[in-house]
Amino acid sequence: MDGLLWVLGAAVKSLVLVLLLLGAFAYLMLFERKILGYFQMRLGPNRAGPWGLLQPVADGVKALLKEDVIPAEADRVVYLGAPVISLVMALAAYAVIPIGPPVTVAGRTIPLSIADPGAGILVLLAFSSLGVYGVSLGGWASQSKYALLGGLRASAQLISYEIAMAMNLLAVLVMAGSVRLSDIVAAQGPLPFALVQPVGFLIYLVCAAAETARTPFDLPEAETELVAGYHTEYSGLRMAMFVMAEYVNLITQSSLITLLYLGGWAGPAFLPPVAWFLSKVTAVLFFFIWIRATLPRLRYDQLMALGWKVLLPLSVANLVVYAAWAALAA
Repeated sequence: MDGLLWVLGAAVKSLVLVLLLLGAFAYLMLFERKILGYFQMRLGPNRAGPWGLLQPVADGVKALLKEDVIPAEADRVVYLGAPVISLVMALAAYAVIPIGPPVTVAGRTIPLSIADPGAGILVLLAFSSLGVYGVSLGGWASQSKYALLGGLRASAQLISYEIAMAMNLLAVLVMAGSVRLSDIVAAQGPLPFALVQPVGFLIYLVCAAAETARTPFDLPEAETELVAGYHTEYSGLRMAMFVMAEYVNLITQSSLITLLYLGGWAGPAFLPPVAWFLSKVTAVLFFFIWIRATLPRLRYDQLMALGWKVLLPLSVANLVVYAAWAALAA
């Protein structure tokens, strides 16, 4: 009976999480378009509903009604499956992210995450790494030179920046002494790791922007060079699935930055822990939008040089310094 209740509870929480993430994606897109509009001295979406609040609904209806075009020479199975892989991996990665401490309801303790595995950070990284298969396969299966180049760029970019990101994560794990996300938040009681490891924090921000293919690292799409990169040949709902995956990945990375470097849900008592967590995630999302509105796109050789010649050596040095610090303090 307990096992059945656990399965039902996990199914309900998974359904709620998916609906919340898709709702967050829809209004994050609107938020971004409005903010970019203000940065560029224009209004942004303002025709669908008050303040443009129904624009995500209009975009959803348009994506559903658009014709689903499949290129004649495409590998049909891989072409249809690639956007599904990207979206499922993006949604699954968020399952291990806690948005607050466990709460007690009717005598039962309920964790505010779908799952809380002992190696939560490793599970999250595994899911986020698998997402690159959707992008690469979508680019290859389209049988288009623009899509193929976009897929190859995405693969090279994600692999290059994941190494520097992993080095920074190791430095965080060394300081926290655990790979469980709730333990990492608890370890930041005296000071958030953004103040303890400022260089690592900045490197992780750059790597997160590259991992989510955000400007100035949006080379896999690069409209002026590759039309739209790996999803050039996609239309309708399948193209929308790639866009959903991109924004859900951005929310996941912003949540991870909050947990790893900004103290998670910790904050003064005048707000509940979940409100602190959501406020910090929103601030990180605004930062990424601000960067998009401010910086130009890098050239591809500059992107690779930054990852391999600058960020990787810095992240290795950062790991060595904090590993030595932890060893001396033990």
